[in-house]
Amino acid sequence: MDSATFDARPARADAPLNSATRQGLKIVIVGGFGVGKTTMVRAVSEIRPLDTEATMTNAGIGIDDPTGAPGKSTTTVAFDFGRITIDAENVLYLFGAPGQERFFFLWDRLFSGALGAIVLVDQRRIADSWYAIDRLEAQRTRFVVACNNFDGPSRLDEVRDALDLDPHVPLIDCDARSRESCKRVLISLVEHLYADAPRAETAS
Repeated sequence: MDSATFDARPARADAPLNSATRQGLKIVIVGGFGVGKTTMVRAVSEIRPLDTEATMTNAGIGIDDPTGAPGKSTTTVAFDFGRITIDAENVLYLFGAPGQERFFFLWDRLFSGALGAIVLVDQRRIADSWYAIDRLEAQRTRFVVACNNFDGPSRLDEVRDALDLDPHVPLIDCDARSRESCKRVLISLVEHLYADAPRAETAS
C-alpha cells in the first residue's frame, strides 16, 4: 500500500461520504497530554474535524499537568474525529483520545471496534506513553508507534528501548502537523495490520 492509495483531499466543505462506501474502519490515536493527537487528526482528515477542545482554566490546576506542553491553552475533553477515504468502498474513521489521566475511562469505549491504533509519542516525555501501550496490549489492539518530532528527527532506537517495544511493532518518525507525514503513519499501520493478521489468528 502506498500514499497514492489515499484519494486527494477535496475542499473540506465538499467532502460528502461516497454513496458506494461499504465499510468504515476505525482507528484510534492515543498518547500523553499535549503530544499532538488533535493536531494529527486536523492535519490528515479530509473533512473538517469534530473536536471537543476546551479552554484550560484554573480549575485544572493540580489535576492536569501542563509542564510538558508549555503554551498549551486548550485540551480535548472527549475525543477528536476525522475521516479519510481509502477507496470507493472503504473509509478510515479517526478518533483522537484525550490524554489526561482523568479521561482514561473513555479509552476502552474508544478502543471498542477499533481496527488498530496509533500511539503518538513525544520523545522528551517517554513515560507519558507507557499507559497507552499497556492499555492497547491489555485490549489486544494492534498498534504502531509514531514519534512526533517536536525538536528535529527522533532518536528511534532510543525511543524503542525506552518503550520496551516488541520487535514486530513498527516505530515511525513523524510530524503531526504534516498531512503527508500523517498519511505515512496511517499507511504503516494498515500494512502492519495486514502483515500481523496471521500472527493474530495463531494467537487466538
